[in-house]
Amino acid sequence: MPAAKPDTPDLDLTTEEARTEHARLSDAIQEADRLYHQEDAPEISDAEYDRLRRRLEAIETRFPDLAGTGAASTTVGAKPSEKFAKVRHAVPMLSLGNAFDAEEVAEFVARVRRFLGWSEDAPLAFTAEPKIDGLSLSLRYVNGQLETAATRGDGEVGENVTANARTVHDIPATLAGTGWPEICEIRGEVYLSHADFAAINARQEAAGKPLFANPRNAAAGSLRQLDPGITASRPLKFFAYAWGELSAPIAETQSGTLQRFADWGLPVNPLTRTFTDIESMLGHYRRIEADRAGLGYDIDGVVYKVDDLALQKRLGFVSRSPRWALAHKFAAQEATTVVEDIVINVGRTGSLNPLAKLRPVTVGGVVVSNATLHNEGYVKGVGGDGEPIRDGRDIRVGDTVTVVRAGDVIPKVMDVDLAKRPADSQPYVFPETCPACGSRAVRAVNPRTGRPDAIRRCTGGLICPAQGVERLKHFVSRNGFDIEGFGETYIEVLFEAGLVRQPADLFRLDFETLKAAVVARREA
Repeated sequence: MPAAKPDTPDLDLTTEEARTEHARLSDAIQEADRLYHQEDAPEISDAEYDRLRRRLEAIETRFPDLAGTGAASTTVGAKPSEKFAKVRHAVPMLSLGNAFDAEEVAEFVARVRRFLGWSEDAPLAFTAEPKIDGLSLSLRYVNGQLETAATRGDGEVGENVTANARTVHDIPATLAGTGWPEICEIRGEVYLSHADFAAINARQEAAGKPLFANPRNAAAGSLRQLDPGITASRPLKFFAYAWGELSAPIAETQSGTLQRFADWGLPVNPLTRTFTDIESMLGHYRRIEADRAGLGYDIDGVVYKVDDLALQKRLGFVSRSPRWALAHKFAAQEATTVVEDIVINVGRTGSLNPLAKLRPVTVGGVVVSNATLHNEGYVKGVGGDGEPIRDGRDIRVGDTVTVVRAGDVIPKVMDVDLAKRPADSQPYVFPETCPACGSRAVRAVNPRTGRPDAIRRCTGGLICPAQGVERLKHFVSRNGFDIEGFGETYIEVLFEAGLVRQPADLFRLDFETLKAAVVARREA
């Protein structure tokens, strides 16, 4: 289904209240842009950013005198970092307007027709392409040779990352084929595949360095390095989909231009299609949304563009975005992916907690590879007496599932697409012994209902190492003694080393003992 439309803002404001909120929103958006584009470390989700933008635009529509009075109303991105030389874009790199449901897409098409003065039945073609979640890049070729590569920056001036871009395998130093104009600026998105992102984070962890939150941040951080050698060590990829300055026309349509890019050796997204009616556009959106888990890279929507370039020129631009293009965003807090395995973790109370190992997917701006399955009843779909239980799912390895994440809550599997279940799938068999200590694991009978509990628990008690570790983690956590800087990893290290078995042992530790245990763990 198309993404849910954010709540319509309440605009029962006085002029002074509107001016105050407009200034606050503008400051918040500018700070979000700075963190996202300059620091590659966003602090709010894409959904929250979109909500701020829509609120700002709604206020400017209701109070036209405020339009253009804040930098966030007209600017794109953020000022380029002082770490890099600057490149002024011959043609500005603008942003896109957003849609969150089918009605807004229909209104976009109707708006294009009204501007052109066309009837509803006049033929009008649009391209529809995946919206890559990466870092925008402009490549300037002169006589077929790559001369400059620049980030979007603030839309007018970007960062010169030419040396780094030359290390990206997908970006040709010399255009292939023939027919390219003397000056040809090709624009697109630099991104990382899920597999490459996981490998980079594994190397970061092994080196004791901070992990990247998601592939977009990793791609941006990799391209915006002062040392091109670091960029070269990270397998960045590139999709071309737009252009800036051209010294001569290269095609008459958007789709034709993409074909020229492909002829010249630049990767273009194979899922781009051309349609002449809204239902077909929305159908393509739904197909891409359903299949996004299997793409191997992050997308956050579908972009529609008027295919005829002469019509694009007639339509022109408004504020910070073109009239002829629209980004149809996916729901920010859920995604579909595949369950690759189901594993059992033992909690501090002995509960056997099932965890889904997922094909990595970005949910709400964070790459998710694990998700909770709650308990045995939720996984199996039936209670201990064999009766179906409320909210039971019958989740199996190989299933295509919907994963939901809200705020900082652990991601969870919410639904199963039975139409995509493999023909040879088998129900998951829950263990009847504890995987940590081998003790029996049972589902106790609830004395109030007379039915077995949904949760199976280890009967090992104090002899179960998993329960011991989890109890210690709880002891030092925020809800326990709140020992600052003493995280879960330290507990695991000390428990494995035999130095801590109960809370009192923590207070007998000295620094040298703790240091030696950590060093031994790293060397192992």
